[in-house]
Amino acid sequence: MTTVDLRGVDALLARAREGLRRLDPHETRAAVAAGALLVDTRTDVQRESQGRLPGAIVIDRTVLEWRLDPASPNRIPEAGDPHRVIVVVCRQGYSSSLAAASLQAVGLTNATDLAGGVEAWLAAGLPTTDAPEDVRF
Repeated sequence: MTTVDLRGVDALLARAREGLRRLDPHETRAAVAAGALLVDTRTDVQRESQGRLPGAIVIDRTVLEWRLDPASPNRIPEAGDPHRVIVVVCRQGYSSSLAAASLQAVGLTNATDLAGGVEAWLAAGLPTTDAPEDVRF
């Protein structure tokens, strides 16, 4: 019998995704229309080259948990409800899975991510926007 090595980034990602019901681009758009918080963690360069997502709040990954934890004194106003659906978005859907799992670990049980990231959003033909970004520090 062989033993599977449960270490490494692939294993970490697999464990993170076990607890997520990841959304496809159309499910993400519908969730946002129903009141979900769309959080874009892409870099400035990625947002500039791929486009901005309508309705997204931009939060740097380094402060994500502090801005979204309802118990944090540094949370954003939209993060007051621990049951609100939060959809995290990155470029390809990898770091967003880790981020969503981390948000679940701080008690945000409805945190998830966009499977395939913004690349999947664009491939689905969904719109981007030229509206000013809502960047939160």
